[in-house]
Amino acid sequence: MTHYDRFNARFGAVNDVLNAVNVLNWDARTMMPAQASATRSEQVGTLTELARDIIVSTQSRELTAAAAEETAHLPETAAERRAVLQAQQAIDFHTRVPGELVKARAAQHSVANDAWIAARKANDFAVFAPHLAEMLRLSKLYADAIGWEEHPYDALVGLYEPGETAASLSTLFGALRAGLKPIYDAAIARPAPRSDFLFRAVPPELQRKFAARMSEAFTFDNQRGRLDISVHPFEVSFTRNDVRLTTRYRETYMPMALFGTLHETGHGLYEQNIDPRYTRSVLATDLIGLYAVGGTSFGAHESQSRLWENHVGRSRGFWQRHMADLQADIPEHYDDVTAEEFYRGVTRVSAGLTRVESDEMSYDFHIMLRVELEQAMLDGSLAVADVPGAWNAAIKRDLGLDVPDDLQGCLQDIHWSVGYLGSFPTYTIGNITAAQLMDTARTTAPEVIGATEAGNYAPLAGWLRDNIWRHGRCFSRDELLTQVTGRPLEIAPYLAYLTARYNQEEN
Repeated sequence: MTHYDRFNARFGAVNDVLNAVNVLNWDARTMMPAQASATRSEQVGTLTELARDIIVSTQSRELTAAAAEETAHLPETAAERRAVLQAQQAIDFHTRVPGELVKARAAQHSVANDAWIAARKANDFAVFAPHLAEMLRLSKLYADAIGWEEHPYDALVGLYEPGETAASLSTLFGALRAGLKPIYDAAIARPAPRSDFLFRAVPPELQRKFAARMSEAFTFDNQRGRLDISVHPFEVSFTRNDVRLTTRYRETYMPMALFGTLHETGHGLYEQNIDPRYTRSVLATDLIGLYAVGGTSFGAHESQSRLWENHVGRSRGFWQRHMADLQADIPEHYDDVTAEEFYRGVTRVSAGLTRVESDEMSYDFHIMLRVELEQAMLDGSLAVADVPGAWNAAIKRDLGLDVPDDLQGCLQDIHWSVGYLGSFPTYTIGNITAAQLMDTARTTAPEVIGATEAGNYAPLAGWLRDNIWRHGRCFSRDELLTQVTGRPLEIAPYLAYLTARYNQEEN
């Protein structure tokens, strides 16, 4: 074996441990008994600390140094050199962060998530508040250990979207808000299209039938994945050969399950299509965040979920091609609805209280207010007890809505309960990235877009696999964007896309 082979095997063990954590987390969110959360949190904490200890061990340091010397002659962009560099960065990172803090933060995920579920059932933020306070305390300690200069948020957002800071997000979101607001105001001022059919009662098993059919049409491989139910939809993988999706069902609102499934399918496609050579390797492992995930950043990952959910699933062509499938899978419910009416219904602009059910035009306002609150909690300008009031005031300011209760307000997202403070910006970055990729596909591969509009999704999946998915964590988000589109992240294609869809007399 070469030095690099031994290095690869060593970090393959880290990937194995983190995939075991993924299995435990998937179980916790889908079928674990309610009373198991305390012991589950200890299990997750132990394994997460073990992964960290392997990374910083003397053996890992020596193997990484030997592999670095052995691969130094390769091009800077070679996968081997990128893997070694990421291992070196992880060793440095985890040397600064105490192992007991890693374990405590990971263990708190399960306890806080259980409290969040209980708080949702009680519709009472106070049930979750002390657990959020503890998660916030641990996150502040984590940020301090990582190191930051201008704002503690910089350390945390960098875990999910390397290179972004509170300052860079302020610039990005400021430009986005300025460009988005007039498009939104014009769209919401138009008469609302018919949407009564979206709220018809549909048995969950029929909802699942159509959603699963569309997931498979998007090329999700059910021989290497499955679809289950959870309180909040998510995707998690145990290597590219075992990718789990979840969704949730509301009998009187079928689009929740459908678009939740399509969203998670986008995540799943990314994980299923990473180069097989990277299985169990550094390039399929977030060694710093301690996640077994192959996407290069959370924003890159979200670009895939938002692309398939919105650019494809909410397109006119999609409903022209699949309205008959919907009527066949859910008989007698939509026989009086045309494909055009369904398209207009699922792209209607109507300010809503819930992020995951919001239209594309108001979605980013939801994200920006969460980022605002996260930063305020971290810098101490917002107390945990005051979160519901601050949340409700921001919704009123941005969307003109009154929040009736905590369930439809600050308890709606899973992220704070599992420690994902700093991850919310990646949804909007994903929206921007998706539009930039689709804009490039239209220009450079029009046949791919033509096939997509005709209901053949394999060419688009192939284009994304070749340009994005297969690379795993080999390249950064902006490196990928520059390779594919010729430029780093920019908002112009996203605003152009929203204008084209929502600011026409004929939607």
